[in-house]
Amino acid sequence: MKFIQKLLDQLSYGLLLVTCVLFSFHLNAQNNDEIVSYIEYKGKVIDKNSEDGIASTHLKVKNSTLSTITNNEGEFSLKVPKENLDLVVSVYVLGYETKNIHLDYFNRDYTTIALEITTEKLSEVELFSAVDAKKIVKQTLENKGDNYLNEPILLTGFYRESIQQRNKHVSLSEAVVNIEKQPYNSKREDRVSLFKARKSSDYNNLDTLAVKLKGGPFGPLYVDIMKYPDFLFYNSTVEGFKFTFDEPTKFEDRYLYVINFEEINTSQPWYFGKLYIDAKTLTLVKADYSLNVDNRRAAMNMFVRKKPGSAKVFPIETAYQIDYSEENGKWYYSYSSA
Repeated sequence: MKFIQKLLDQLSYGLLLVTCVLFSFHLNAQNNDEIVSYIEYKGKVIDKNSEDGIASTHLKVKNSTLSTITNNEGEFSLKVPKENLDLVVSVYVLGYETKNIHLDYFNRDYTTIALEITTEKLSEVELFSAVDAKKIVKQTLENKGDNYLNEPILLTGFYRESIQQRNKHVSLSEAVVNIEKQPYNSKREDRVSLFKARKSSDYNNLDTLAVKLKGGPFGPLYVDIMKYPDFLFYNSTVEGFKFTFDEPTKFEDRYLYVINFEEINTSQPWYFGKLYIDAKTLTLVKADYSLNVDNRRAAMNMFVRKKPGSAKVFPIETAYQIDYSEENGKWYYSYSSA
């Protein structure tokens, strides 16, 4: 824990007038030797019709745990071990048709991949005519021992923490981290250690005020709802929330329930968002949610660790995203951002 606290202190300083603070993890199950010996492919995933970049698109190497995800502009960086380039990459995101592309298609400098919007109509039969959204969420949480990893695994992840003023990065911290991911049916907490790190800052011509925000690479681990349900559902119960069905969707050949949730008690900062649950196995594969921060004083206490006494510092918007990947019938934490 001393290491974690030191890393938090190093990486979690911010600016007043910050428009975006992003803490994100992208994970691969690979060893440190593979990090050193790889080929990097860069590019962009776009909508075939509009040519706009598609954010949060997964690029996953088939029959492996190597993967990456696009940023807000649709851009990606995929790193593949040099010793094996005979690979197929699956490109998929909610609302679009999945593409399977051989690595030979990728240009070493830059590759543009166009996806088409899915037009398939999902039937009630395919979604098993579910009527109770809360019951589905409860069963999904109870299934974690069967549907998710039940043995420890070492994940190598890429962590990024950025501070922006308007559209310009004024601070960027990046690190390669090793995560000892514990079984989902175990109460043991995950552990993280630093492998490599770098930080760049550009505070020139900016009126700055130092504040310390709650961040660092340990925080995004707790966004893993299936491992740490208390992060979202207090005491692992869903009774304090109301759930409703949204339009179902399809994701990488899986039919998904889309369930809206909203905390009932709104006297304090409260959560709301969407859960994407595999309709056949009742497995959470994705979640997008936010914390309402209209209560500024309470929100400040949650996110601000230290500030000058006269300064008023509070969040105006929050957003969380968590994605899971499947390998050999078991799901595991793949990506998160806060």
